[in-house]
Amino acid sequence: MGAQQSVNAGKAKVDLHVDLTHMLCEALLLPPLSSSATISQIVGRISLKHPSLFGRSEKLDVILDKGVNDSNVVVAFRRPRPEWLSQQSFVIQHSMTPEIVVHGFPADNFTRSGSRGVNLSRLSLGVEINEPTTSKWTSGTSVKFEHIRPVNNDGRSIARDHEGFPLTCSGNLHDNMIILKQESGYADVKDNSFLRVNFQMEQGLPLVPKSLTFNRVKCAVSKGIKLGPTFLVTSLTGGSIVGDMAPYQAFAIGGLGSVRGYGEGAVGSGRLCLIGNCEYTVPLAKNLEGSLFMDCGSDLGSARHVPGNPALRQGKPGFGVGFGYGVHFNTDIGQIRVDYAMNAFSRKTFYFSINTGGAGS
Repeated sequence: MGAQQSVNAGKAKVDLHVDLTHMLCEALLLPPLSSSATISQIVGRISLKHPSLFGRSEKLDVILDKGVNDSNVVVAFRRPRPEWLSQQSFVIQHSMTPEIVVHGFPADNFTRSGSRGVNLSRLSLGVEINEPTTSKWTSGTSVKFEHIRPVNNDGRSIARDHEGFPLTCSGNLHDNMIILKQESGYADVKDNSFLRVNFQMEQGLPLVPKSLTFNRVKCAVSKGIKLGPTFLVTSLTGGSIVGDMAPYQAFAIGGLGSVRGYGEGAVGSGRLCLIGNCEYTVPLAKNLEGSLFMDCGSDLGSARHVPGNPALRQGKPGFGVGFGYGVHFNTDIGQIRVDYAMNAFSRKTFYFSINTGGAGS
């Protein structure tokens, strides 16, 4: 939800969008009873779209996202192809993000994660190929070069954290890698149930000097079943990485979309991860639903295999359980969610979010 303005400049179209309610999240300090909510992410977006850059229906998309502490720029060029053929895109992207999920420290009994001044500057360029979509299957392949550089809050390149442990796999000020990525999706949606599967595999190719060689796999399965007027959704997500690895590549566990009741990455980070979610939704009134949920996640004891052991040094437990309840209000702008979660340390967290796609977080 926010403000949006579109401007036409010849054949090009410029969209300006400011999202003031992407996510609000703050712990409720109980007891004593007190509460506060701060905006953790305000996103402003400028989008430039050109439908025919060279007069032959070549599409150019330029997107700039700017948050309070992060930024992201994407330039994508697409050549026209028949719908029954794979669609190709040439993409250049640069992002700057705080590295909180791995190198941040847990605070307030793991309900939030604080920054230790480590940020990631990530530059990538490559080709994306999306296969024609069938009734239930989607598939895409990409090959890209990535240059990743840790920086401090002043923008200076750094190779080690405040305790002297390496931030990169190479031990230098940056890592380079060439990644071949394959992603496949399956969705079977019926009136009374749905099944969704998403599979991602990344292979680091040793094609440039000191390039990282690794295999990273992640799979997510979710199942929803209608039980009378109510609805039950369960999901299971697992991941693994073998080979060369930098700390920032670890699977982070904890936070909204993972294990509620914990801060981002406050449960742990490792070479392996396993996350389970279960949510039971009950209609309360027109456009109003109530829910009960339970989340759990584990690094399966793999945190010690991450270079520098950042999770163990921060005292993260490696396993976490969160449960709670929430209300969801469906509106024309999307679904407004208010969730109240408690973690294994009996600390409560309040989540407020707006999903403009109308689905739950």
